[in-house]
Amino acid sequence: MSRPSVLTKVGPEPTTAELDGLIASLKSSWTSRLTVRRQSKSDVGIRDIYVLLDGERIAVLFAGQDVSVEIKPGQHRLRVHNTLFWKTIDFQVSVGEHASFMVVNRRGFGTFGVTSYLLGANLIYLKVEREAFPGELG
Repeated sequence: MSRPSVLTKVGPEPTTAELDGLIASLKSSWTSRLTVRRQSKSDVGIRDIYVLLDGERIAVLFAGQDVSVEIKPGQHRLRVHNTLFWKTIDFQVSVGEHASFMVVNRRGFGTFGVTSYLLGANLIYLKVEREAFPGELG
């Protein structure tokens, strides 16, 4: 007994250029997310905080604000400052990862003292912490 033969049609093969385009499209969709929050109860609420990612300003945060942006996976440099103090953090994110940082302008030695009066500016110290999960201190 012989088996009946079944004819199947094979679709056209994709070209190398089409495959390269598909791969490039997939790679561009691989993203991560960065959030920088200024929402701590210990923030003194004065002085803006400037946020730069890889040398490009992404936000100026006032007390209670946050910024969230999509970024490419890989190594990045986050720089924040309040015009008096600068902090630099190098970090790495993988595909789909959400990196979150809490920034705080906090009072410290000399914040509201005679020295700050004589200088004409309050010494507001800057603190940056990476959060374990967005919204939770790690």
